[in-house]
Amino acid sequence: REHKNYSAEIKRLAEVYKDQIQIYCGFEADYISGICSPSMEEYNTLGAQFLVGSVHYVPGTGGYIEADGNPANVRQGIDEYFHGNVQEAVGAYFSCEREMLEKGDFTFLGHPDVIRRQNGFRIPFGALFDENAEWYKRELKTTAKAIAKSGRCVEINTGGIARGYLTSPYPSIEFLEMLHELNVPVTVNSDAHFKEHLDFWFDEAFEYAKKAGYTEVMLYTAGSFKAQKI
Repeated sequence: REHKNYSAEIKRLAEVYKDQIQIYCGFEADYISGICSPSMEEYNTLGAQFLVGSVHYVPGTGGYIEADGNPANVRQGIDEYFHGNVQEAVGAYFSCEREMLEKGDFTFLGHPDVIRRQNGFRIPFGALFDENAEWYKRELKTTAKAIAKSGRCVEINTGGIARGYLTSPYPSIEFLEMLHELNVPVTVNSDAHFKEHLDFWFDEAFEYAKKAGYTEVMLYTAGSFKAQKI
């Protein structure tokens, strides 16, 4: 019911502001292995024009961890559901993402390394894992190849900066460089939870994309992506 009211409001606003800006109705849809997967067919009943496919919940033995959840809870979940094995838990996150790329039907990929939230600079007990570790780089490379194979666009997500978790967006610059090497298109998204953050860090995000080698980003409009020079 709430989703239907939301889509109706989007349509109303689109009509009100049609001469000033373009407004589309979209949803972030979770992939939870064995439970749910992004599906445009299902969301079309709510008036969806696009879907962001994302992974948040990662299944272990007997329960889930939330990739971008409370750091203390994530560590407890890794102890309980992954036998304390951080590498296994992080690997399971990326495995779920690759499953979603194969099984899900969505428009673009949301925050492809949101598990980095667990390395945020404000976490009192330090980073969960080393992003320079070879096993982690292998996960990024494998996932980058899966993204390229899927043909999907990836967002440069500035929400982690806006909410004070990180000093750089998702994906990391290393991951973004891998995506660029594989010709994966990118778009910029604030993942705003508050209206004040709707265009947060956008100018910096364009420079960030350039640093990784990009000369254009994709702009979603009228049901498709169009390239925009940066």
